[in-house]
Amino acid sequence: MLVFGLFIGCTLAFGQNSNRVITTGVPFLLITPDARAAGMGELGVATSADAYSQQWNPAKYVFASAEKGMGLSYTPYLSKLVDDIFLGNLTYYKQTSDRSSWSTSLKYFSLGNIQFNEFIGGTIVDQGQERPSELTLDLSYALKLSEHFSLAVAGRYIRSDLRIATDADNSSANTLGIDIAGFYESAPFQMGATNSIFRAGFNTSNIGPRLNYDIGGQKSFIPTNLKLGFGFDFLYDDANTLGIYTEFNKLLVPTPVAVYDEAGVFLGYRQPDIDFLKGIFTSFTDAPGGGAEELSEITAAIGFEYSFQNAFSLRTGYFNESKEKGSRRYLTLGAGFDLNFMTIDISYLFSTSNVRNPLENTIRFSLALDLESPATPIPTE
Repeated sequence: MLVFGLFIGCTLAFGQNSNRVITTGVPFLLITPDARAAGMGELGVATSADAYSQQWNPAKYVFASAEKGMGLSYTPYLSKLVDDIFLGNLTYYKQTSDRSSWSTSLKYFSLGNIQFNEFIGGTIVDQGQERPSELTLDLSYALKLSEHFSLAVAGRYIRSDLRIATDADNSSANTLGIDIAGFYESAPFQMGATNSIFRAGFNTSNIGPRLNYDIGGQKSFIPTNLKLGFGFDFLYDDANTLGIYTEFNKLLVPTPVAVYDEAGVFLGYRQPDIDFLKGIFTSFTDAPGGGAEELSEITAAIGFEYSFQNAFSLRTGYFNESKEKGSRRYLTLGAGFDLNFMTIDISYLFSTSNVRNPLENTIRFSLALDLESPATPIPTE
């Protein structure tokens, strides 16, 4: 058996107000690993490049100010209930020329220790512990097609080891995923009395076959996801910059449909048993409620980032999801400290719905390292 559906139930569908909430396997892929993005409403597809661009839009790496860098983060999960569930992430990138770059990352999600006991002859006997886990290993390549636009492709190995030793079949579920991303960054231009930079990006992530947890059972879709975003940086002077960004997300996974038995008795909602490619294309038009329900499956986020002398940043943002599709709604705050070659980011989340968020009241930290001297800053005049 799976581990009580703990992770799947808590991560993506925690607070379902409708049985047509879209759920997937390996939903840990949707957890924001870095505190910079987490402080801006959990967005990052069109923000300026940083060490964690692999998680949002690897096409940004060719616009990074440092030739190579590394990111390391640790995110406690359900920290108010347990202390051993966490997401760890390690990311590395390198620009191979002024037009290309490659990057790799390892993401590991631990569901903590699960103790097994057996009642024998009136005595509880210790049967040992298991630690279910999931992980991904990514590799991406980005190429500038023009001075201001780049494309990237990423490949991802996904392993979900949620089974326990008492299962008849103790194998793990494995699959592959592909990301296709693009990024545009303008040259500084005048907007009113202020120099500005415009950015836009997209990323279609986790395109790949479904996971098979049970032999003979229905397979689980992985969280294929489309991100679209844009934003502006307003360069007031050499010391003060304000970034304003927005992002929209849609899971490219079929909407669950009603299932009935042969007698016409309603059994509940279930995603159709179709292949992942068909699922991607039908996800735009398959909601039983029509266009209004399709639009409700799109989440939106807005984020702000104020930077002072490229040494200190303040951030905030808001994430919104329809009440009928999960009701994730929360305000985020964050800050960043640039210590020469090292950047430390922190963030905090406040839920604004009556649904508790697994990351609520959790301080999140991430670390980014610039491993080469930064390039000349973009002029503001």
